[in-house]
Amino acid sequence: MDEPIVVAEGLRKRFGATEALRGLDLAVPAGTVCGVLGPNGAGKTTLIRILATLVDPDAGRARIAGHDVVRDADRVRARIGLAGQYAAVDEKLTGRGNLRMFGRLYHLPRREAHRRADELLERYGLAEAADRQVSGYSGGMRRRLDLITCLLLRPAVLFLDEPTTGLDPRSRGEIWDSIRELVAEGTTVLLTTQYLDEADQLADDIAVVDHGRVIATGTPDALKARLGDRLDVVLQDPAQLGRAASVLAGLTGGEPSVGSEGARLGVSLAGGTVRLADVVRELDRAGIAAADVSLRRPTLDEVFLSLTGRPTGAAADEPAPVKEAVR
Repeated sequence: MDEPIVVAEGLRKRFGATEALRGLDLAVPAGTVCGVLGPNGAGKTTLIRILATLVDPDAGRARIAGHDVVRDADRVRARIGLAGQYAAVDEKLTGRGNLRMFGRLYHLPRREAHRRADELLERYGLAEAADRQVSGYSGGMRRRLDLITCLLLRPAVLFLDEPTTGLDPRSRGEIWDSIRELVAEGTTVLLTTQYLDEADQLADDIAVVDHGRVIATGTPDALKARLGDRLDVVLQDPAQLGRAASVLAGLTGGEPSVGSEGARLGVSLAGGTVRLADVVRELDRAGIAAADVSLRRPTLDEVFLSLTGRPTGAAADEPAPVKEAVR
């Protein structure tokens, strides 16, 4: 079988006393979206910086399209694009001017740089604003412009480091549509994000990173299935939470948790099954009034919390990223 287009094997990286990567392994098939999730400081940004040839690993190796990121860094750079958390465009130029400038920086012939800029502006819905100064663009428009500057050379692999940070829902949706279009055309996307719904929507596969290692991989549905379906019970009287928890524990063998609303109990079935009719009957026998009883699949947030022990966005010990960019 063909080798995955992105491969990391035993990557290690230390910054002073902090070991950011501790033998990380990753493989990403071509033409897919891989969502890299993890708490702050888990090693995500360090991984991206190594794969994008910005930092050399202390140990291990990584390849992009078969090229070693250290020994063949120039060949790797010719095949990748990188968009960071903030739009790296010149606000004093127009959108068209930005793309033409980046095209020339990429050493495209002038005519080709102009043609490619016009093509991308049209394809990604910025043609009408192409000759406006970028300082007047909305946040979503700037992010789209930043994204398409990475596409001037048609990269085989595109690294997106939290591409929708700070955007409103509509702008996030526009970026999602752009990413889907890229993948449909054959680009491989490595996506880091703090928005788990974003990973759920876009990722073919997810790699959960914690303490410098990949601790779980799989499709969003497969990761949710590992946690098992969830039984949710909303009580009419929060004072009955303790008794209701005992009833649910007896029925499911799991340990119920109290929801943030205060009158909600949830418990993982962990691969087991339970009938809602049995739950309602046992609660009624115990004199406990339920406002709602339901079964549902776990969310990706719940999977993440189960795997890492802390919610996405929780602080950890990875050093702050150096302000570098690949263009």
